[in-house]
Amino acid sequence: MNPAENPEENPADEILDIVDVDDRVVGRLPRGAVYREGLRHRCVFVQARDADGRLFVHRRTATKLVFPSRYDMFVGGVVSAGESYDDAALREAEEELGVTGLPQPEYLFKFLYDDGAGLSWWSAVYEVRCELPVRPQAEEVAWHAFLPEEEVERRLGEWEWVPDGLAAYERLRSYRSAPAE
Repeated sequence: MNPAENPEENPADEILDIVDVDDRVVGRLPRGAVYREGLRHRCVFVQARDADGRLFVHRRTATKLVFPSRYDMFVGGVVSAGESYDDAALREAEEELGVTGLPQPEYLFKFLYDDGAGLSWWSAVYEVRCELPVRPQAEEVAWHAFLPEEEVERRLGEWEWVPDGLAAYERLRSYRSAPAE
């Protein structure tokens, strides 16, 4: 069961797939153990834009297990054991934005995030248009706004961002600027 379905359940108890360098499942453990032991798992990053094309930006709550109180230009999170990236992208986007009926996020690409200090996860990057009024999950989001991309760019050097989101953002900029094949 997803902890979001039962608020009394601890997110650290959520079961995650452990994956290898080729993104093949090699085991399953609770999220808390995965984080503690620095085991490779799966995550989704969804860039949400409003009807005007502005990016949803938020500051994570201080209670988050990873990167508490940092800013992020993506919504998303871990992929539960047995869950597809696509299903996780929609679930996480709806949870964090506080909406239902969001269109299926569009898959863009996947990369292996590795901070070189023991944090590593396969990261699937998506985008979605959210024209619904957002009510972000209070347990996940301490502050939020839809910001023009130029403002996000200006804030990159000012705010403390989650490093995996920053890596995904840099890759997304390169992906969008690459010539079409």
